[in-house]
Amino acid sequence: MPTSRTYSSNGPGRPGLGRAAGAPARSDGGGRLPPLEPTRPVRHRGASPAHCVVLELAAHTGLAIDGPNPWDIQVHDERFYKRVVRSGSLGLGESYVDGWWDAERLDETFHRLLRPDARAAVRQATRNPWVLLPAIAAAIAGKVRPSQAFEVGERHYDLGNDLFEAMLDRRMVYTCAYWAEADTLDAAQEAKLDLVCRKLGLQPGDRVLDVGCGWGSFLAYAAERYGARGVGITVSEEQVALASARLHGLPVEVRLQDYRAFEEPEPFDHVVSLGMFEHVGVKRYRTFLDVVRRHLKDDGLVLLHTIGGNHSARSTDPWIERYIFPNSMLPSIQQIGRAVEGRFVMEDWHNLGAHYDRTLMAWHANVERAWASLPARYDDRFRRMWTYYLLQCAGLFRARGAQLWQVVLSKNGVPGGYTSVR
Repeated sequence: MPTSRTYSSNGPGRPGLGRAAGAPARSDGGGRLPPLEPTRPVRHRGASPAHCVVLELAAHTGLAIDGPNPWDIQVHDERFYKRVVRSGSLGLGESYVDGWWDAERLDETFHRLLRPDARAAVRQATRNPWVLLPAIAAAIAGKVRPSQAFEVGERHYDLGNDLFEAMLDRRMVYTCAYWAEADTLDAAQEAKLDLVCRKLGLQPGDRVLDVGCGWGSFLAYAAERYGARGVGITVSEEQVALASARLHGLPVEVRLQDYRAFEEPEPFDHVVSLGMFEHVGVKRYRTFLDVVRRHLKDDGLVLLHTIGGNHSARSTDPWIERYIFPNSMLPSIQQIGRAVEGRFVMEDWHNLGAHYDRTLMAWHANVERAWASLPARYDDRFRRMWTYYLLQCAGLFRARGAQLWQVVLSKNGVPGGYTSVR
């Protein structure tokens, strides 16, 4: 460990934190960071208490305020410090959208903020782990009433099909891609859709229910490549409108409907849910699985594809809740297990979390390339908000602070056992 350190100040009245001599090398954006070695904040006469608090917390993450690295936070407005101390992750996100700070590699900023050893260091130092530690998509647990079920559709998925067409792959898959043997987003998303079909053992003529079907990408793929039929449900009017056009001529149907109101006289061969479970809420997990079980044949399979948290939570990241995904939360292994118990046999559990980092970075690159051609309603403020959302999430998955699980379930256990598919 070095015995001496060098510190810098980046401009008059703006204290900075230099990296220690021999400090860790830069991450390549996907590699593993060396063990965390906190920097030492420089105390400047006249600095506000809030300024000092933020400097201290940043030091425990290995970041530097106004430092030399592309992941260091560059502060443009001194009100940033008080806002972060007062409002935590909400203040951090809102101050970024307001232009009060920047980072050249925002994804790497969050990679460092959200790595487990940084979280632990801040927790030890402050006993307030929410400060400077925004998380992805956890909201008020279990409080999604039927009257609120369509809110995420209206506020997020109905933003505009033009935005999502620019951001996503050609099939418009808004969930984690599978990059095991793929080099492009289109190929990686088709690989994910094929992986789901193979895990279900999909056969020609099978009927599939897709709960939270988005723009119908899975149903279309299953029909075209496997000869399946299906019904999808979503709470987004924009998704239904575009899906109806995109799926024309295929033996599939997309409906605007809350899953709790879904009724069908005949059960389905299989049920899938790709990226919808995060919007259910922990108090509704059992209800969700009861609905799935009711609509599944006795020998059918369920594939649940969901982002997951490393810890059971009943709280929210207020910035994500307010600006991106209202009424959402990340399930934990324990919470999913409790809901599954007594309803299904867990046949397979696959973690694809490391693939989400690359997916999010591809979405961000697509938006940046298409920005000049998007309508004027997506203004510069929206662009900062959307950038913050995508790169915050990329950093979180890179830090392994969140996971992406595909869980295969059966009603009574597959005779002779289920063979895992990868």
